Amino acid sequence: MNPGDVTRPIRDAGDTSYGRSLLNRVLSGVEKSDPRLTHIAELPPRAAQVTKWPEWTSPDVIAAVQAAGVEEPWSHQTLAADLAADGVHVVVSTGTASGKSLAYQLPVLTALQEDPRATALYLSPTKALGADQLRMVNELTSEDPLRGIHPAPYDGDTPPEIRQWVRAHARWVFTNPDMLHVGMLRSHQRWARLLRQLRYVVVDECHIYRGVFGSHVALVLRRLRRLAARYGADPVFVLCSATAADPAATASTLIGAPCVAVTEDGSPQGSRTVALWEPPLLGGGVTGENGAAVRRSAGAEAAKIMADLVTEGARTLTFVRSRRGAELVAMDTRRLLADVDAGLAERVAAYRAGYLAEDRRALEAALSEGSLLGAATTNALELGVDIAGLDAVVVAGYPGTVASFWQQAGRAGRRTQGSLVLLIARDDPLDTYLVHHPEALLGRPLEATITDPHNPYVLGPHLLCAAMEQPLTDAEVHEYRAWELLSGLARDGLIRRRPGNGRDGTARWYVTADAHPHDAVDVRGGIGSAIAVVDGESGRMLGTTDAGRAPATLHPGAVHLHQGESYVVDELDLDEGVALVHADTPGWTTSARAVTSLEVDEVTEHRVHGSVTTALADVLVTRQVIGYLRKLPSGEVLDMVPLDLPAQTLPTRAVLYTVTPDLLARAGIDARRVPGALHAAEHAAIGMLPLVATCDRWDIGGVSTAEHADTGLPTVFVYDGHPGGAGFAERGFTRLRHWLSATLAAIESCGCAGGCPSCVQSPKCGNGNNPLDKAGAVRLLAAILAELGPDDGDCPEP
Repeated sequence: MNPGDVTRPIRDAGDTSYGRSLLNRVLSGVEKSDPRLTHIAELPPRAAQVTKWPEWTSPDVIAAVQAAGVEEPWSHQTLAADLAADGVHVVVSTGTASGKSLAYQLPVLTALQEDPRATALYLSPTKALGADQLRMVNELTSEDPLRGIHPAPYDGDTPPEIRQWVRAHARWVFTNPDMLHVGMLRSHQRWARLLRQLRYVVVDECHIYRGVFGSHVALVLRRLRRLAARYGADPVFVLCSATAADPAATASTLIGAPCVAVTEDGSPQGSRTVALWEPPLLGGGVTGENGAAVRRSAGAEAAKIMADLVTEGARTLTFVRSRRGAELVAMDTRRLLADVDAGLAERVAAYRAGYLAEDRRALEAALSEGSLLGAATTNALELGVDIAGLDAVVVAGYPGTVASFWQQAGRAGRRTQGSLVLLIARDDPLDTYLVHHPEALLGRPLEATITDPHNPYVLGPHLLCAAMEQPLTDAEVHEYRAWELLSGLARDGLIRRRPGNGRDGTARWYVTADAHPHDAVDVRGGIGSAIAVVDGESGRMLGTTDAGRAPATLHPGAVHLHQGESYVVDELDLDEGVALVHADTPGWTTSARAVTSLEVDEVTEHRVHGSVTTALADVLVTRQVIGYLRKLPSGEVLDMVPLDLPAQTLPTRAVLYTVTPDLLARAGIDARRVPGALHAAEHAAIGMLPLVATCDRWDIGGVSTAEHADTGLPTVFVYDGHPGGAGFAERGFTRLRHWLSATLAAIESCGCAGGCPSCVQSPKCGNGNNPLDKAGAVRLLAAILAELGPDDGDCPEP
């Protein structure tokens, strides 16, 4: 099958695979000429590669694992376990349901049984995943002679008396990076027993640690290794990841030490039918912002498709991008099924974070055993949870990375039977591009995970934490390449360098007496202090949002969703750090509108391509929310409500390109069309950057202008939405030609006439998506790519 070809469904039952027969059921009411189905691919099955148990493994551990249902290990499990047992840091990067847990269970359990003083740590990005893995280890160690291993949780939900027991007795502690930072490293003296004998550190689903979050976690892990060394330990790291580009380099950057990758997947996999789907444009005069065309939503399509699959008896999981979306898809699916069979409607549910643990367990068990036929879920079921035997996965909206797509797709056909995977495009340029260019999804390498632990806005606070945990030496400061950074913090009175004295005569850096650096670090990568979201009627705190994002998400009048419940914001007080809300379901959603300006501080790299200059720069972005749109669920815009909120500044990194007036003239773009062409190209490029960088469009922003004050030319900027940058702009600069080529293709692929959310409109445009010139953007990008040439538009990979 050539990339881009559409293979129409086989209507007879002769040689049809099970996945194809399910797709035929979905297509039963769709005309053959209907353009919704854009591509079909058949992926062959994979046989298991079985090996023998490693000789060094404890017979008791083998017996416990076999009792849990694992007869023999697969090849990647044995290889990774052998490397870890030999003292090598290892990352096992294989598909969903490939049994990565066994790769660390074998060496960790064996070491803990052989040495009654040995300890281990397990880190996961979510509580749910950590709880699932702890449950599995508890089952393995529930009987003698493994009972003395004492696995235990340590997270924000652990009661104080249990925390005390964990510090004193637990030998395998299950926690997360947040608690490791604030609950363990800060008070490391209380954890001396665990740190002194620390043999292994497991970092599960490590591909989640990317961008600013990944940079924070990378520094937390460096601090962990530093304190372990203080207590005389040198733990082996075992990392688990979804399949990813260059997992060894990613893992090495994350832990700050060389890491070996195991990537050959030895687990069995059934055949899969993968279908790509684009919802149709709505007729009947329904229009969005500025009269743009509106597509049927991915959620509405997903509900219809899941209802068809459940009617067919297929166990189906539908991934949706938001908690509210999961609830709505489940509700709509049940409504559609009620017209067919009321009993079927009762066999569909929603699954998301925020449910009680016992409710989640019940849903997981019901889905595995088949009493529950369908579930609409957020990515809460993407990671770790063991659900077997699913027949179909519907992905309502590209999840942001190829790795996440395959993680979600891997939930279907998890044994040997065939299955269906169906991706439904959202109103988004990247989704539009992928469903019309399937080779970009099905035939390309996975993304490289971007982590930058040297970002000064991330590194500085962590160095203060490290100095409080144990004073920093000059050698350590130079190793972090942070002398200038720490000198600046010293001038601010946050840290001071004292000359060497005592036994070794080494100078050291000490935090000031009244400093509390750990409290100032948000490991999840928030911007600024936290804003508390409080129900003004009951006084109950619903959650927090960082101050940097609050004006766009918690402005007065904003519709705020919390665990499936809808609230409306009454007041935002940035000085007091609180947003007051009341429960309400107004029937519309809100999206902020802001004006943005940008100053270039320093150009760090640039390349000249004839009439086009590309660059990477340090910039200062000033942004002010000026109002918000109210939209109906159909996408129709009700109105624009003005706001008066203070401006915010953001020092960050940007990738930019300038074009000459001569190039624009040769491209047939006259002066009146330049602003709209640049603006449309900027919007589409923001939507497409996740193709080459592991980010979400909400992690980045952009500015375009017909003549920028610092360049004197028509310029487009795309910047990171985090202080100091998150590595996304660098990735865009490195892969510029590929990025802009895909941007052009996404615009051309869209079937709308003058621009819509699937190509050049942005849901967060401060100018109300005006002016936008879709045809002008096509001409502009084509002219830029011609100047870049076929081979010189991308820099060498870093």
